[in-house]
Amino acid sequence: MRNLNKEYWDDKYAQNTTGWDIGYVSTPLKEYIDQLKDKNSKILIPGAGNGHEVEYLFKKGFTNIYVIDIALQPLQNLKARIPSFPDNHLIHMDFFDLTISDFDLILEQTFFCALDPSLREAYAMKMHGLLGPNGKLSGLLFDFPLTEDGPPFGGSVAEYRSIFSQYFTIKVLEPAYNSIKPRKDNELFFIFEK
Repeated sequence: MRNLNKEYWDDKYAQNTTGWDIGYVSTPLKEYIDQLKDKNSKILIPGAGNGHEVEYLFKKGFTNIYVIDIALQPLQNLKARIPSFPDNHLIHMDFFDLTISDFDLILEQTFFCALDPSLREAYAMKMHGLLGPNGKLSGLLFDFPLTEDGPPFGGSVAEYRSIFSQYFTIKVLEPAYNSIKPRKDNELFFIFEK
């Protein structure tokens, strides 16, 4: 298993080996975002990478968005694309060290699957702690056999139910019908409520 630390991710950006970055907001998240009504919602996007979801939200008028990534380069890339994005909402640190909380929504896109699988329970517990009352954790999880060859690391509906049902009410956990072609039949769309 690789050491998935800050240096690992910094090197991925330095070498431009960011195959997970499709260059735009993924269709399932775009369609979910399009249904959101409250532009003042406090939203967190962890492990955001180049933050195409962030850019889409911001252009739609959402202003209370926070972005966290362990690598600095993607945060700089996002700031270059959106110069008016608030600097204090671009957080360069390890997700598990984040102390800001009371989020209404946390959007998941390729972050969970990039963490060492031994951290999955800690991820679920941390997400629960970061959300405010009635907060939601929503997004996409990969649906293919768990492997040691990641990231990305896979997982299954049964595993996700086991991990997340301890902390959340599982409202939706189903195959994404609108995945982009390279991820078709490999993604689950979910909405978990605190």
